[in-house]
Amino acid sequence: MVIEWLKFKIDPESRETFIEKDNQIWTAALAPYPGFLGKEVWINPHIPDEIVLVIHWETRQQWSAVPNSVLEETERQFREEMGKDQYQLVETKEYQVRKFIN
Repeated sequence: MVIEWLKFKIDPESRETFIEKDNQIWTAALAPYPGFLGKEVWINPHIPDEIVLVIHWETRQQWSAVPNSVLEETERQFREEMGKDQYQLVETKEYQVRKFIN
């Protein structure tokens, strides 16, 4: 499994709207693609202007297969709904999950 890790700085007043719109727009756009396993939203109770999205993909190849045109159009829709000054992507990471059988 591969993890797409995205950290956003947001207007704290818009946090719940960001979470709702992300689910309605981004999750809905990604869910039909093979390899998309789900998404978690991490909220730091001590940092109200921070949200981390953790997206689970079966493989990196499946994640990379989502067309750039889809990503660009989805971001355009999201930005239109949220307002361009309400959030900023500040950090991205990729992780591989390794499980060991005992």
